[in-house]
Amino acid sequence: MQACEIPKGDMLPNPVYVLLDKTGLDFGRAQDAARDLAKKLYWEPMLLSWFDKNAGKHSPQDVTCCTEDKPGWVEYARSRGGNFTVDINYEEYVFIFRGGEEKP
Repeated sequence: MQACEIPKGDMLPNPVYVLLDKTGLDFGRAQDAARDLAKKLYWEPMLLSWFDKNAGKHSPQDVTCCTEDKPGWVEYARSRGGNFTVDINYEEYVFIFRGGEEKP
């Protein structure tokens, strides 16, 4: 993983920070928590990109590394309407969604 692929909080669209107990926390549990939160706040949220610091992976993987000093996977999500981020344990896991209509 290249350094420019690692996110910083100020790069993320409208981040909501979530702290989860690290005991038994893995990508699947983090993703479930992010989707649950997104569904509480928006009608039909769509996950556009994600980052897993522990595994050194992000998706989509086939995007240009850096655009204006931001990770390519962050710019990918922004360019497709990504307007909401769930940041778990301070960039340990990051999920960017297109939120759609907000729930009341």
